Amino acid sequence: MVSNSDGYLNMELLRFTTAGSVDDGKSTLIGRLLYDSKSIFQDQMEAIEKASIAKGEEHVNLALLTDGLRAEREQGITIDVAYRYFATPKRKFIIADTPGHIQYTRNMVTGASTAHLAIILIDARKGIVEQTRRHSFIASLLQIPHLIICINKMDLVDYDQEVFDEIRQEFKGFASKLEIQDIRFVPISALNGDNVVDRSKNMDWHEGPTLMYLLETIHIGSDRNHVDCRFPVQSVIRPQSAEHPDYRGYAGRIAGGVFKTGDEVMVLPSGFTSTIEAIDTFNGEVKEAFAPMSVTIRLEDEIDISRGDMIVRANNKPEVGQDLDMMICWLSEKALVPNGKYGIRHTTKDARCIIKEVRYKVDINKLHRIEDYKEVKLNDIARITVRTTAPLFYDSYRRNRITGSVILIDEATNETVAAGLIR
Repeated sequence: MVSNSDGYLNMELLRFTTAGSVDDGKSTLIGRLLYDSKSIFQDQMEAIEKASIAKGEEHVNLALLTDGLRAEREQGITIDVAYRYFATPKRKFIIADTPGHIQYTRNMVTGASTAHLAIILIDARKGIVEQTRRHSFIASLLQIPHLIICINKMDLVDYDQEVFDEIRQEFKGFASKLEIQDIRFVPISALNGDNVVDRSKNMDWHEGPTLMYLLETIHIGSDRNHVDCRFPVQSVIRPQSAEHPDYRGYAGRIAGGVFKTGDEVMVLPSGFTSTIEAIDTFNGEVKEAFAPMSVTIRLEDEIDISRGDMIVRANNKPEVGQDLDMMICWLSEKALVPNGKYGIRHTTKDARCIIKEVRYKVDINKLHRIEDYKEVKLNDIARITVRTTAPLFYDSYRRNRITGSVILIDEATNETVAAGLIR
């Protein structure tokens, strides 16, 4: 850990998700990462040691560190997304441990939606299975920039290099159909700690880095879109106090690009232009700000701006429209209603929409389109078109993961029923 609190707060944060088939060892791997990086408190360790003895297990079951629900511990599976936080002297990490079962596809989509990186585990004895393909497809669909394929349980195949090489070649062939920019392969044994944090003496044939080294050093600074300036306004700050009688600022989180004092900007939907007078943050004024910073922007002109408006560059505007073509993952137990009306939330803007068409569903095990059976139910992934009641300012999800994503809401229950990625 970094002793200087400012240095600790300013450390880069990497969000990653783990996925894999049932019993591939995801929870054990995370437990091993936490244990070997000394991110476990003594009382936590004592508790899982007692639990492991009570279950009659030979080893300390590190999976119990993440499987916190009673049903998960009893069944020995992961059901819900478990978020875990830890840090090393080089980086801070948030892990989303997602389930492997097909009925929990929505949980994986939820956990992976904000990730910089996905770890997909493959059992060395079983090789690539349907769930490996499914999770890789979802990682590609969600445009996760980095993928680490951990071929686990190498201890059960005598640390055989040929097994590792065969699985790597097969996965490369399959991944050529997907849109994934950066794929790495690491042979590991999560149970014994081989190549997780420390290099394995049993696999001296592996010349690549350990998993922890990759997590600490993989470059994520250029993963965000720093070209297209996008600032969805979240709220208008008007203190009207004696100290700040005329202060008017527009607060929000930058979704893309770099904003600097003196920049000429345009406000959507009005189309009015102005110049940035100042950029304020929690720690004081700054000369420039970029995604994903939360800031308050002050403009030189008094323009009517409210929540849901967007500040952009006049010569680099997002798409503006009411007809959206998108891929969705259906999150609700109530099926999609064709021509149904739903609430839609995009960045800070709320509107309503109608489902115009279900174009097709995706068989995510075989990567085929299903065009003859279009009923969209829980965990289904489908391509749909919607029409919104108000224009949205959006980019394609491939270009910007923030301005390219929406959620659909059941207005009767306020339940989030779908996550959508604008094409």
